[in-house]
Amino acid sequence: MSESPGTAVSSGSAPPAEAIPRPDTPAAPKPLAAQRVLPLRRPGRWIITAVVLVLVVQITHGLLTNPFYQWDRFRYWFLRPTILDGLLITLEVAVYSAVLGLLGGVLLAIARISPSPVLRAVSWVYTWLFRSVPLIVVLLFLYNFSALYETLSVGVPFGPAFFTFDESRLATDMVVAVVGLSLNEAAYASEVVRGGILSVDQGQHEAASALGLPKRYQFAKIVFPQALRSITPNYVNQLIGLIKATSLVFYVSLLDLFGSVQSMGSTYPGDIVPLLLVATTWYLILTSVVSVVQFYVERYYSRGALRTLPPTPLQKVRTGLRDLRARVRRETAI
Repeated sequence: MSESPGTAVSSGSAPPAEAIPRPDTPAAPKPLAAQRVLPLRRPGRWIITAVVLVLVVQITHGLLTNPFYQWDRFRYWFLRPTILDGLLITLEVAVYSAVLGLLGGVLLAIARISPSPVLRAVSWVYTWLFRSVPLIVVLLFLYNFSALYETLSVGVPFGPAFFTFDESRLATDMVVAVVGLSLNEAAYASEVVRGGILSVDQGQHEAASALGLPKRYQFAKIVFPQALRSITPNYVNQLIGLIKATSLVFYVSLLDLFGSVQSMGSTYPGDIVPLLLVATTWYLILTSVVSVVQFYVERYYSRGALRTLPPTPLQKVRTGLRDLRARVRRETAI
């Protein structure tokens, strides 16, 4: 019996050709739930991380095991009354200078954007002068100010004086240090405050003016609170620099933290290195506290500008631990 052309002859035991699997046929894909997404391998990042960890371990080992640092003497000097008295003076000078410097900076910034050409010129000259002269020169000049003016008076120019007082009695070491740092800080703070005020959108000024609000109310209730969001991080940097700049008041005979360390180093020359480490540690503590305060102040003033506030360090730790536990569960479930 003949078959038509193109028709295959089939037997009773042979399966159809479609049911026979071919070697080149791809396997069926796995379900999406059973698939694993492998992260992109970054060998360069791991190499750099390993190098950094090795360097950190070596530096830490050198700090802890080198007898030159004399950590036993460091522990002895760290909480000595002389060091703590100097630390207290450093805090007093820094706080007074920061407050007076910020107030002076606000006044100078307002004068700089004032319509009065005299106020703008005086503010510009003041800022230009104190940003150009080194702080140590300002302190030494104020310290020797009594040699130029033995008495100071308040009265009519080229006329009678209403009040006269002895400058040498008024200008104590603390006063000289605070005044010198405040004058220098006000020059830098004025630019920080002026930049923050200029960062406020012009529409805010126009809206406040359209409501008929007084200029003083506009600045105090609308412009300045919004400018604080830009002023805070920049001024905190200035505040950290101010804390470190207090070490210069030693040159005007005020025994602050650095002055106490220098004095004790002269008396105990074998403890110079541990004493310097004590000063370094205390400055690190002070600047770290200021940095923590900066974070929370920035977070507070970000409430109206960000949809989600940045997490606190404690929240970051909790989130990291939660993500780590979830990752471990996923790894063990596969």
